[in-house]
Amino acid sequence: MNHSFRSRLFFVCFLVGSLLSLTVGWAQAQSGTVKGAVVDSVSRKPLLEASVSLLLARDSSLVTFAITDGEGQFVFKNIAEGQYRVLVTYVGYRGASRRVSVTKAEPVGNAGTLELLAQSQTLTEVSVQGEKAPMAVKGDTLEFNAGSFKTQPNAQVEDLLKKLPGIQVDRDGTITAQGQTVKKVLVDGKPFFGDDPKMATRNLPADIIDKVQLMDQLSEQSAFSGVDDGDRSKTINITTKKDKRKGTFGQQSLAVGPKPGDDARYSAKATLNRFSNGQQMSILGMANNINQQGFTAQDLGLGNNFGGSGQGSGGNSGSGSFVRNGGGGGSGNGNGQVGNNAITKSWAGGMNYRNSIGKKIDLAGSYNISNTNTLTNQSSRRENVLPSLGTSGTTTRTDSTFVRNQTNGSENSNTNSRVNLRLDYRLDSLTTIRVIPNLSWLGSSYMNESQARTVNSAGRTTNTSNTNYNSTGDGFNGNNSLFLFRKFRKVGRTFSVNWNVAMNNQDNEGINKSFTQSTTPLSTTTGASSTPTTSDSLYSQTINQQNNQRTRSMTNTINVSYTEPLSMRQTLEFHYNLSNNHNESNRAVTDFNETTGQYDRVNALLSNNFINTYMTNRGGLTWQTKRLKYTYALGLDGQQASLQSDNLSRETNLNRTFTNLLPNALFTYNFAKNTTFRFNYRTRVNAPSVNQLQPVSINTNPLNIQLGNEALQPEYSHNLSFNFNRFDPTTFRNLFASINASRTDNKIVNSTAFGPSGEQTTRPVNTDGYYTVSSFLVLGRALRFQEQRVNLNLNTNLTYNRGTSFVNERPNLAQNWLIGQGLSLNTNLDDKLDLNLSGNISLQSAKYSLQPQQNTTYLNQTGTLDLYYQLPLRFTFTTNVTFNHYGGASGSYNQSFTLLNMALSRQLFKQKQGELRLQAFDLLNQNRSVVRNVTDTYVEEVQSRVLNRYFTLSFVYNLRNFGAGVTPPSNNRFMRPGGRDGQGDRGFRRNG
Repeated sequence: MNHSFRSRLFFVCFLVGSLLSLTVGWAQAQSGTVKGAVVDSVSRKPLLEASVSLLLARDSSLVTFAITDGEGQFVFKNIAEGQYRVLVTYVGYRGASRRVSVTKAEPVGNAGTLELLAQSQTLTEVSVQGEKAPMAVKGDTLEFNAGSFKTQPNAQVEDLLKKLPGIQVDRDGTITAQGQTVKKVLVDGKPFFGDDPKMATRNLPADIIDKVQLMDQLSEQSAFSGVDDGDRSKTINITTKKDKRKGTFGQQSLAVGPKPGDDARYSAKATLNRFSNGQQMSILGMANNINQQGFTAQDLGLGNNFGGSGQGSGGNSGSGSFVRNGGGGGSGNGNGQVGNNAITKSWAGGMNYRNSIGKKIDLAGSYNISNTNTLTNQSSRRENVLPSLGTSGTTTRTDSTFVRNQTNGSENSNTNSRVNLRLDYRLDSLTTIRVIPNLSWLGSSYMNESQARTVNSAGRTTNTSNTNYNSTGDGFNGNNSLFLFRKFRKVGRTFSVNWNVAMNNQDNEGINKSFTQSTTPLSTTTGASSTPTTSDSLYSQTINQQNNQRTRSMTNTINVSYTEPLSMRQTLEFHYNLSNNHNESNRAVTDFNETTGQYDRVNALLSNNFINTYMTNRGGLTWQTKRLKYTYALGLDGQQASLQSDNLSRETNLNRTFTNLLPNALFTYNFAKNTTFRFNYRTRVNAPSVNQLQPVSINTNPLNIQLGNEALQPEYSHNLSFNFNRFDPTTFRNLFASINASRTDNKIVNSTAFGPSGEQTTRPVNTDGYYTVSSFLVLGRALRFQEQRVNLNLNTNLTYNRGTSFVNERPNLAQNWLIGQGLSLNTNLDDKLDLNLSGNISLQSAKYSLQPQQNTTYLNQTGTLDLYYQLPLRFTFTTNVTFNHYGGASGSYNQSFTLLNMALSRQLFKQKQGELRLQAFDLLNQNRSVVRNVTDTYVEEVQSRVLNRYFTLSFVYNLRNFGAGVTPPSNNRFMRPGGRDGQGDRGFRRNG
């Protein structure tokens, strides 16, 4: 039994055993009942739908949650033996609590009748403060009380989100809620460093958070008019505690560690936040060479246009190609490792500011600058199984196979500056002006070296290549939205105008050098001729060129909307959209002149000056009806679009006009206040990009030539979505199901032609018959295990893609399937132990009509264990274990490895605001990156150099200064009420 198999067997058995023990233990231990009733203290009338929380008496951590019925009664079943507190809260009343116990002798804990005192009545003895329910459903918003979900000392917001039902956080910091990716994280309802979710989740402490609100945020226009346009984005809003809105807080850390034979590892980070009621200011800085990022890196695509450089080369032909990636897991301490297939150094700094100026102006803005330097070393094996190459003379070539082995090394450096602003100016109670500018500047440098060798099915070498590509570039990306919102005296009548201007300017200069040998002459579109080499009957081609790419893009869009209420329930919206997208692309390529020693010989085949303008006029109306239980909207738009392409270099132009009807429909039904069904149907037209239209060759890889096609037509797509969302606050059970389907006509796909030596030329073309269906199911609930709550989440996903591309001008129908099943458990077994378990298995299959030899099926399995344990003498132990297994058709791809990270920490100072930490990453030294790319023309396996074992010693200091003194870090759980006996029998705590 080899090591990888033993590791895999051990981890699977451990995971399954843990799940079984939790399930069995839960089933055996839960046998008791807690019941009671809630009434008004004066009228003695029962209170309907009061929030009732069952808490552990020893630390007030949440066990379960319920609401009272029509008689004001509540009951908790399947409760383990132990001591509990029943906490009751109700809008307009002061909370109350009572202690109960469940034992073998008395399995029913009777809380009796709890009397709630109305807020209008005052207590003369002390000022009081009530406790909050752990969770609430408010319309489309799911609200979590952060204090009900325990986190470890000095945790970040990201650690808190991992505890919430229905929310998952990946290793790279991506947040998924109810099966959808969270696009925005707001702080007190306002942006925090723009729309980058990681800036808030990885740079703010969890112990200042009061509530976490999960919602589907409407577009700016829909939120104002009340007419749902179907444009929603999954958003999290974190609200801070009132007593934490005035003070200074932050975190400073420094970590260093030796790395034999390599650079020393280091990581430094500092954040400082100053909140003063409505005014907030945050400053942060960070630097490291261990693949950590507290921000989302932005790359405008400058410099890195080296086609066919290994991973991800060749592009997606629209047939639903699969990409599978593994390795490079997280550090187990919330560090968020990134760069699974590379080694990245990064630094960043920035400032965020928000304030209200008087009663009319709200201002929020941020600036940040970041730099990433990424080193990539890869080796890849690509297999092309090709259909007939056509006829040459009287001989018909049959299907052939080419295997390409390549090594690739690159260094990519990006420096990005971003400015984000949001200004609201209220002219009066009915009129508001909103300005949202976002600006970004990027400087980039890129260096790539690669060597490749291609052999045919007979084992004979058909080509070899050595390529060196260097480039530098800079770019500007700007977007500004100006809104005018106007309400009228008649309720429901509104008028709004939105003017959006978007700019994207890029300048890139590169040097392309390559030497290629092949058994047949290569295509002349490379701009260099093939010269026969008589010694070995090979043709050689040398390229030494300089290319300058200048791209300018500007889009002006005006949206006008007017809503008129037809009745209390019905609204009619009239809207009009005018958009003009103007693109200019000037590519100048010059060959090296050995006589002058300069790049002064113009290459007309590869140079081109191209202008493209896409203008749309769209108008229509939407009729919306709102009832108590349901809402529906029907709309129809008409759009006329014109596409004008001017090829200044060839002195040709194309003018085309397209007319489309764009229907849409929306239906929402609320079965209950926590159960919703939503149906959405949308149509849209997508124009081809200027890079797809420009009819010029990109030859940075002479064996993979990229061409444009100025005859492309816009895509027309139909999109259907079905969403069902249910949350039961009494049991913490949540269910989210979604089905999304789309059909696209004139889909832009790749047409790839192969030469006899294995070289390829790819150009975009239009085709019909593209379908995609995806579904997602999330099930979550809270279990009980020996007086401890365990959050269980199951997620299932299924995706099917069907599309046609072209290989050697022959249609190739591709059908791709993906099915995955995931499971996660997280719990605090006691005050000292925090445990999280997760696992995932996915099966992927790809079938091709033209090349059945390339059909493939493979399996991917992962399992993760996160553990935190509080040791004596203020020591803490943290570990993260990630197991990966990749199974495929190729023996080299069937790999298993385990990534083990550990950390030992010692809390320092009186308030535990300091921490000394010894950390080990990849203790078993098994970390690796394995990638498989499956497309309609090839199957490729890529292995990359990744970050391996290292050790660091770090010091962390947490600053907490609110009001009169320093507040110690909180464990972020319910505070014990402080009544006279310290037990809080009435649910109150003293202020001060």
